Amino acid sequence: MKYPFSSRVIWGGILLLFSTLANAGITLGGTRVVLQAPAKEAAILVRNQASKDVMIQSWVEADNGADKREVPFVITPALSRLGGNKQQTLRILFQGEGLPSDRESVFRLNVQEIPQKSASANTLQIALRQRIKVFYRPDNLSGTSAEAPGKLNWRLVRQGGKSVVEVSNDTAFHVSLASVKLKAGNAYYVVDADMVAPKSSRRFEIKGTPSGVSGNVEFQSVNDYGGLDKHSSSLSD
Repeated sequence: MKYPFSSRVIWGGILLLFSTLANAGITLGGTRVVLQAPAKEAAILVRNQASKDVMIQSWVEADNGADKREVPFVITPALSRLGGNKQQTLRILFQGEGLPSDRESVFRLNVQEIPQKSASANTLQIALRQRIKVFYRPDNLSGTSAEAPGKLNWRLVRQGGKSVVEVSNDTAFHVSLASVKLKAGNAYYVVDADMVAPKSSRRFEIKGTPSGVSGNVEFQSVNDYGGLDKHSSSLSD
C-alpha cells in the first residue's frame, strides 16, 4: 500500500520521536525528595542510562511553576556533563529561613537533559525534563506523614448543582492522593483527586452522579518513598 507524502512525513516524525526518546536515558533515583529539618540538604541520584555523554541542567521552582519568586534552595551541580552509563548525586541545599515552621512546604525539582548538537541536520532535538516534588519538612511537627492520610476528613457537598467530594487536611503534612473511589450502593465512582496541602481543603469532581452513598471512601496515597498506601474512610455528615 502506498501512503500519501504527508502521511509518510507524519509516520517518519513519529518514528524519529520514539527513536529520540529511546536514546534519552536520564532517570532519577526517586519520585520525590524530603528535606527533613534540622538537616540543611537532601540528595538524589541522577543516572544516564544511555551510552553517550549528556549535559543536564537542574533547578528548584515553586510547585505551580508560575510563581517566579526566588525559592530558598540551590542545586549543586546546577549544570553538569554526565557520562554514558554513569550516575551522579544532585544536592539540594536549603538556604535558611522564610518558610512556615508549622507545616510542610512543597516545591518542584526539575532535571532537564540539554539536547546535544546532532551530526545529522534532519534529527529532531527534544529537551526531556524530569519533574518531581520536593518537600521541606520542619522539625517538631505534630504527627507523622504516614499518619496524615488517615486523618483526612471527607464530605459530600453540592457545588454547581452537582455532588463533589470535599477533603479537609488538618495535619501539617501534604497528602498526595493517587486514586480515590467513592462507594455508592454497590457501585464505585472515581474521584478526580490530587494533592491536598496542610491545613487546607479541596473539592474534587466525581465521575458520574451517585444516587445513594454508603459512606465509604477508598483511596491510595503516595508515601515518602514513592510507594502507594491503601486507606478507607467514612464520609462525614
